[in-house]
Amino acid sequence: MTVLETTESTEPTTNRAPERRPDGQDLYTISEVVLFTGLTAHTLRWYERIGLMPHIDRSHTGQRRYRNRDLDWLDLVGKLRLTGMPVADMVRYAELVREGDQTYGERFELLESTRRAVLDRIAELQDTLAVLDRKISFYAEADLDAGLARQVESAR
Repeated sequence: MTVLETTESTEPTTNRAPERRPDGQDLYTISEVVLFTGLTAHTLRWYERIGLMPHIDRSHTGQRRYRNRDLDWLDLVGKLRLTGMPVADMVRYAELVREGDQTYGERFELLESTRRAVLDRIAELQDTLAVLDRKISFYAEADLDAGLARQVESAR
């Protein structure tokens, strides 16, 4: 299974700029990638420098040339960032992908660990939401009671 096969999603991305990739195009400048992803050029260069991005092709003048597979990878990296995965773990995952299929087990463990952390965070947020809902209900009832008391007072 390739990176492309593991990153496809039918869900809309919320962290991307509204720009779309042109159909049939497979070479993009860093400026175009900035528009497609919402990332800064500085971030893209940093990702490359720390080993988070796979090899980025260069033009004969040295300009970066991103491909659709690079944009798909950036989409996955964005999802991993949303999970709270540390950058060091994302870099490790990228290294494992580059090392090949023999690293499936390590990749599985890394992603499974991240998944458990996400589920823990979701549970924590659900508990927090329940507290907020109780407080909102309390204040809504208190406001309703106060409003009724004012209506009774004005009717007298």
